[in-house]
Amino acid sequence: MTISGTAARDASAANPLSSVDALIAGLGSVDYIASRRIATALYMAVNLQKPVLVEGSAGVGKTELALSTARLLGLPLIRMQCYEGLDESKALYEWKYGKQLLYTQILKDRMGETLADAATMDDAMDRLHGMGDLFFSEPFLEPRPLMRALKEDGGCVLLIDEIDKSDEAFEAFLLEVLSAYQVSIPELGVVVAKTPPLVFLTSNNVRDLGDALKRRCLHLHIPLPEAALEEKIVATRVPDIEATLTRELVAFVQTLRTLDLRKSPSISETVDWARALVLLHAASLDPALVRDTLNVILKFEQDIVAVEPQIVELLARR
Repeated sequence: MTISGTAARDASAANPLSSVDALIAGLGSVDYIASRRIATALYMAVNLQKPVLVEGSAGVGKTELALSTARLLGLPLIRMQCYEGLDESKALYEWKYGKQLLYTQILKDRMGETLADAATMDDAMDRLHGMGDLFFSEPFLEPRPLMRALKEDGGCVLLIDEIDKSDEAFEAFLLEVLSAYQVSIPELGVVVAKTPPLVFLTSNNVRDLGDALKRRCLHLHIPLPEAALEEKIVATRVPDIEATLTRELVAFVQTLRTLDLRKSPSISETVDWARALVLLHAASLDPALVRDTLNVILKFEQDIVAVEPQIVELLARR
């Protein structure tokens, strides 16, 4: 039986994971303009149940990819921001020490009743050990992002943001989660996810990541976009902007990226500039307007000082 083109498109719309093209369209419906490389990596990650390590310079849309995927699939997003010194207790679980202490005080008065009929010291110790085990059970556990992600019965999107800011010990700790979607807790045993989360790890390349981590993930590098793709992104994120102004500002930003700057403008800064220009009711770019708003796209004073004398020339080159 042959499916008509319209029926195929309807099927793709109903299931954004049915193909790479459907995924591109689905991400577009939640305002994320994805290249085919991005959509292909995401399609493989979902169907192969593999984490995705997303690398690229700051502001190219790495974090936004995870947020948009969660919106598209209707899944809860659990985000863990990495930083130097992040450890297991902050990422996986902590014991509710306050609650344990409160229950200890409540049971203190009943301790005599519990041990009153103990025939021997061994019997008394066994009862105390059993009571102690209660304090290291699930009711006294405070789940952190990794544990919460594994316990989401319907699945979720787990965003491990800026993994390169954590240290190597934490990176090694993640290996069990990324390979088997499980964690080992000494007091409770192994916790296995009923539905494996869709995991995104982002990296700004602050440090090199280990081979063991990379081996467990699909690799996706998001570069700065070409002009045509950047125009689509701006048009999607700033729907009130005129097409002519979009072409002008994107062309100017693309020209800036050819200069030797401390930090070239990213996609997020292009979008911010577009919003600023709409706010100022700009119809087109002129040297005075660019000079007044240059701080939106350039984040270091030395870059602004270097670009200001060249604005007329750069606009002409555009």
